[in-house]
Amino acid sequence: MAEAARKLDTIDVRPAYTQADADVLNARFVGVDTLEMLRAVFAEKLLGRTAVVSSFGTESAVLLDLIARVDPTVPVVFVDTLKMFPETERYRVQLLDRLGMANRDVVTPDPAALEAKDATGLRWSYDPDGCCAIRKVEPLARAKQGLDSWISGRKAFQSQTRANIPRFEIEDGRLKMNPLGDWVKADLEAYFAERELPRHPLEAEGYLSIGCQPCTSVVKPGEDPRAGRWRGWDKTECGIHTDNVSELPSF
Repeated sequence: MAEAARKLDTIDVRPAYTQADADVLNARFVGVDTLEMLRAVFAEKLLGRTAVVSSFGTESAVLLDLIARVDPTVPVVFVDTLKMFPETERYRVQLLDRLGMANRDVVTPDPAALEAKDATGLRWSYDPDGCCAIRKVEPLARAKQGLDSWISGRKAFQSQTRANIPRFEIEDGRLKMNPLGDWVKADLEAYFAERELPRHPLEAEGYLSIGCQPCTSVVKPGEDPRAGRWRGWDKTECGIHTDNVSELPSF
């Protein structure tokens, strides 16, 4: 059959990154110092359009300081669920001012979704998964539109559900970088001391992992650092680190 005189125009809808890309990066940077890795990644523009996502919790200052040392113009995304501690908001401003990071993006829940599914503001008390889907997962998905990659502060030691976190992984067609995936608590503490970074004001009160105010409690001695999140529920993650967005709770 003769080839058509004019080929049909097609749109390339393949993901910007594939698992093979993540595998190559993981192999290249195995054993490489985190700051050295970040300098190489940004110098070679390996992330495309990217942003760092921060909860501004008790350990967030480490990742943000590392990024600021390499490129302080990187956008910093914060999901304000409208249920956050006021101390977290004050800490966010203080920390970013200190680090000289002026490219700040605050994303909030969709008002229509709140009105339809959480008009009382109490969904957290009977359906925490649904509450997270409305207030955290959907807003972050919106914020990531147009990005080729994003930078996460997850660390393997934080809980059993976060074990074996690679430095690079693929999530919904985007490259996700976890620069602190192999850091342990002692590494973080040493970095805080070396860089004289400010602490979240609630850490001294026993809040070792800080999220929304209604679903965050003090961690007791000997407990997992994330034991204070969603206490009493069979829930360990808000949903933003779920591999497949189709598996997230509907709202």
